[in-house]
Amino acid sequence: MRFVVFSKRSVIAVAVAVAVMAGIVAAACVSASVRAVASNGMTIVIDPGHGGADGGVVGTDTGKKEADVNLGISLSLRHFLREAGYTVVMTRDSDVDLASPGESFKQSDMRRRKEIIEQAQPDLVVSVHQNYYPLRSVSGAQVFYFEGAETSADYAERMQNVLNAALGCDRAAKSADYYILGCTPYPGVLVECGFMSNAREESLLVTPEYQRKVAYAVYSGIVALLEWDSSVARSARFPYGAPAAAFGEPVTFSGHGGVTQP
Repeated sequence: MRFVVFSKRSVIAVAVAVAVMAGIVAAACVSASVRAVASNGMTIVIDPGHGGADGGVVGTDTGKKEADVNLGISLSLRHFLREAGYTVVMTRDSDVDLASPGESFKQSDMRRRKEIIEQAQPDLVVSVHQNYYPLRSVSGAQVFYFEGAETSADYAERMQNVLNAALGCDRAAKSADYYILGCTPYPGVLVECGFMSNAREESLLVTPEYQRKVAYAVYSGIVALLEWDSSVARSARFPYGAPAAAFGEPVTFSGHGGVTQP
């Protein structure tokens, strides 16, 4: 996506994690791989933005397509959600667009995404994108919601707090009139995971390790939104470290989801 204007405001950082020993992380991964995961009854639609003929923005230095970064993050996010018992529906899971031949490309592509969301009847829609801005110093993940959608606004603000803590950002959630957020009655957020125009952030976003880090941060936000007050044991939902509603220094995620102090 291009040229998003945003304002900075003070946001209370939500600490996102308790350090987890490497052995415990490994055990959790092995356990997840050999057991059937019980469904938690909730459905998430992940929408990797762009794809196919629509590559989205292009990295200033690497020339990498936004669509590929979106997909990498989304596939890792799907993995984390499935491990936690969510039903996950993807609008795409490869480098394709959803447009129908002979029809207006963008309208057809977006209409098909809308149909997928409607069929899934999800608890939450998460659209994954990367940002771009002429001023190369601008960086940071930012969450958007459809203007006037109260539930989505609440989700976006809370998700933003999680990303600020996990990724070291200082952004505020904002309203926007993006079609994907307003085309159905289901709550949704659009996550701009970083800026492909910022040299440092671009160099991170194109790596599988950082894509997994971002995916786990978004996953943590989703669970915090939908399950934080439920009867589900929180530790079971966070095999690589649980978000904690505490104040303090932000923590950083390692490449495979484990957490370490900065």
